[in-house]
Amino acid sequence: MPHPSPLPLLAITCGDPAGIGPEVVLAAWSRTSAHERTRLRVVAPAGLIAAAARDTPGLPRLRASRADTLLVVEPAARLEPVPRGRVTAAGGAAAIAALETAFGLVRDGLASGLVTGPLNKGAIHAAGHDVPGHTEWLARACGLPDAAASMMLWLPSASGGLGVVHATLHESLRDALGHLSTAGIVAAGLRLGGVLPLLLGRPPRLAVAALNPHGGEGGLFGDEERRLIEPAVEQLAARGLDAAGPLPADTLFLQASRGRFDGVVALYHDQGHIPVKLLGMHRAVNITLGLPVVRTSVAHGTAFDIVGTGAADPSSMLAAIDVARRLAGAPRSAAAVMDAAASAP
Repeated sequence: MPHPSPLPLLAITCGDPAGIGPEVVLAAWSRTSAHERTRLRVVAPAGLIAAAARDTPGLPRLRASRADTLLVVEPAARLEPVPRGRVTAAGGAAAIAALETAFGLVRDGLASGLVTGPLNKGAIHAAGHDVPGHTEWLARACGLPDAAASMMLWLPSASGGLGVVHATLHESLRDALGHLSTAGIVAAGLRLGGVLPLLLGRPPRLAVAALNPHGGEGGLFGDEERRLIEPAVEQLAARGLDAAGPLPADTLFLQASRGRFDGVVALYHDQGHIPVKLLGMHRAVNITLGLPVVRTSVAHGTAFDIVGTGAADPSSMLAAIDVARRLAGAPRSAAAVMDAAASAP
């Protein structure tokens, strides 16, 4: 590790190295802007990074970077070669090994935050890891249950941005609906209300999505709005947050995209992911809330179909680096702010 510096140091992983993760990491590293206000370390086998740089046409060369040399931290585990462009157990094992090493750097105080590339869930399961994704892996590594963490998508804009947090995690829709609770919605809203001021510089305007079509139509299409969601909105307001809802999701996200709301609590994965990715998939950032570490990620997948073509877009990786820098450099740890909000009486 280098001598002390006022700039935060971020540990970056490529996710599954069989996908476009190495390409977007290399492309982001080559942009001078990535180094202006942070120090970067890539956690990956050096040979794998070198192969991606050599075999991908049009990939910017590192000599164009302000940093002349790509600084690589080798994962602690011994890894098998990873064939690119397809799902393999070797790719899943490499992804988790890099994540373990990068998390260790943050845990031990050698890095201020973690930025991750895209995973393939099938690959990590093939490698023997019974975990749905980064969010749950990090919760367990911190000694916490999966529900302690929330997924947030952040879509920056010239006027500020839009944050969407999810009240449930990576699970089937049937399981998500079974796990939905007033307490879970409140926790997600508090975490969102804790982090958005760090990104916006002001108190946010929040909305909670309804679950059923038309917001349940007064109970005709379900009673979750009255039974679970309205009490959650009342509790968020009682905690001092500017919160509205439940609002029908089909119009809520249109209103949010036009600036009426700064943050939305979505109730399950696709309710939040689909509109954000339609609005700006390659600008969006995935942020983990509720844990004592700063972690951001790209908002796209491994894209095995374009590996090695030079078509991978590094915009989301650049945005993830920028958001991690901002959160890691907050007066208090962003994670601590979110933890305090989630546990407030």
